[in-house]
Amino acid sequence: MGRRGIQPEQIISKLQEVEVLLSTGQTVQCAVRQIGVTEQT
Repeated sequence: MGRRGIQPEQIISKLQEVEVLLSTGQTVQCAVRQIGVTEQT
């Protein structure tokens, strides 16, 4: 069983979520944690 990978639509969705969180005044670190991505990623 191989990995299915991440679809481009999923990446766009996550980036939009981060954009909204940043516009509300959250830090990048908090925003990426909330969407379930590590800062190194």
